Amino acid sequence: VKDKDIVLIHDAARPFVSKQEITSLIDALKKDYSAATLALPVSDTLRYGNKTEATDNDVSRNNLWAIQTPQAFRYGTLKQAHEQARKKENKDKNFTDDTSIISAIGIPVKFVQGSRQNFKITYAQDLTLAQQLIQTETRTGTGFDVHAFDDTKNISTIKLCGIDIPHNKQLKGHSDADVALHTITDALLGAVGEGDIGLHFPPSNNDFKDMDSSVFLKHALNILHKKGGAIINIDLTIICERPKLGEYRNKMKKRIAEILNTNPARINVKATTTEKLGFTGRQEGIAAQASVNISLPKEEI
Repeated sequence: VKDKDIVLIHDAARPFVSKQEITSLIDALKKDYSAATLALPVSDTLRYGNKTEATDNDVSRNNLWAIQTPQAFRYGTLKQAHEQARKKENKDKNFTDDTSIISAIGIPVKFVQGSRQNFKITYAQDLTLAQQLIQTETRTGTGFDVHAFDDTKNISTIKLCGIDIPHNKQLKGHSDADVALHTITDALLGAVGEGDIGLHFPPSNNDFKDMDSSVFLKHALNILHKKGGAIINIDLTIICERPKLGEYRNKMKKRIAEILNTNPARINVKATTTEKLGFTGRQEGIAAQASVNISLPKEEI
């Protein structure tokens, strides 16, 4: 471990810290600080008192902060502070966390805005609150879409799952005609109860003409996130005789995962034919269907 390496220290009793809060801590150390902590300005009225009654002494809330974790440090700074704290003359000092040890050797600690959700589970009622926060329910949405081929245009690629795939026929559509991403978008909108892709991006609106379909999928994802939800898994089936898609499966999974900022392991892409039956069998177009499972905070009924 090098002195400049970043070390994060966190209480296991704070299970609701967010990725953004961790990123903000690391960013603080990448700038001008060698120590930083999540913290919140104290908003409650504070008074001294015994177990049964308050005294007349108020405590000013001005510049008073409640310290949280994670706390971030440069390894060399943290090591120096702990070595100093172990010295005989500091044995009786009451260091309650690593930032107090850092401050004791005169190194400034950057306060990074925390959140009330990142509370510490200490008492029984805290555990009850934590259980309420993690109550979720699973919802499922399905999507189905079809795009016909345009035989009048000679091209070399079509767009499927956000990647270019060699083919000699173009798909008809108001946007880039990515039938796979349209299907997933519809499934995701269905899972959150927000209509379909045509409701959000009507084909009569020329603002969306030739648009990259990843915009539609990201819009649906943003709706999910605003509702406090997350993607569990996506199962996509593309139905066509041509082009053959087997060799592109992993690239398609990776691109869908990139658009949705999720793990590719949560994405499954399948390709099949209709054994030369129907419009897909006659190579008149491509169809796709998808099933999406999401988790959402449980609503009280």
